[in-house]
Amino acid sequence: MSLFVTVPTTRLRDGIGALPEGVELEIWDLASPAPRDRIDLVVPPYMGATGVLSALNGLDIGIVQSQSIGYDGVADALPAGIPFANAASVHETSTAELAVGLMIAAQRELPRFVRAQDRGEWSPVFAESLADRRVLLVGFGGVGEAIALRLEPFEVEMTVVARTARTLWHERLGRVQVHGIDELAALLPEAEIVVLSLPGGEETHHLFDADLLAALPDGALVVNVGRGSIVDTDALRTELESGRLRAALDVFEEEPLPADDPLWQAPNLVVSPHVGGASTAMNPRIAKLVRTQIDLMLKGQPPINVVLGG
Repeated sequence: MSLFVTVPTTRLRDGIGALPEGVELEIWDLASPAPRDRIDLVVPPYMGATGVLSALNGLDIGIVQSQSIGYDGVADALPAGIPFANAASVHETSTAELAVGLMIAAQRELPRFVRAQDRGEWSPVFAESLADRRVLLVGFGGVGEAIALRLEPFEVEMTVVARTARTLWHERLGRVQVHGIDELAALLPEAEIVVLSLPGGEETHHLFDADLLAALPDGALVVNVGRGSIVDTDALRTELESGRLRAALDVFEEEPLPADDPLWQAPNLVVSPHVGGASTAMNPRIAKLVRTQIDLMLKGQPPINVVLGG
């Protein structure tokens, strides 16, 4: 069996390494004409992939392997009949790392120190710890699990929420009691830090509305590394401007966040520009996933991570 594969960068090509006999690989970023009419496996660019999927119109495509976990809007942009796989297993490590970093930055007031450094000012503060805090982790998929693993050594009191309640045994976390999403309103008043790693979509759109945000105690920290649509931006802005809540956000309802958006001036907010997966941890993991797909297809087996058109 032979396969023709395209990837968007030399970096990804080099990361995949030597390929089995029968596999041909070319670099194609979907911005130039397609190298062939038939492509067995297409890997689009990491950023802005949805906007270039129209380049696949009229081509015979075996499968599209995304470099992102989320696939909001892909169904509308992807030509009909083409299977689409997401990048589960690629970004969990990096996103969890950022989530913990945002918690520490907000709790220990690191932005304050950076601003003071710019002014040449010695500005000590007795700050909040991450240790001993009651952390509510909302979402226990791949990213949520990775966050839980990294939080465990920080001596937090962690509560986990997912779509359905269940008890599970995790080889590293031990017994995990997962609460259902319907229990959120009852759990929020005890949460000092809420970490969101849920996917986007109709089910989670504005899940954290004014009522749920109001259920949080004064001074609580909201960390969102899932999707911006999970949180009602206007409601959160009101809470921030009142000084009642704090937030550290990597995702927003509108991205890039417009330069005139009031969120830039909101107090007690740490902004990162949707970079959860954008670290060197991504490189070997996306290369490994693409190689896995190639090996499966060579064996005549179905690819993994297919979320559309499977």
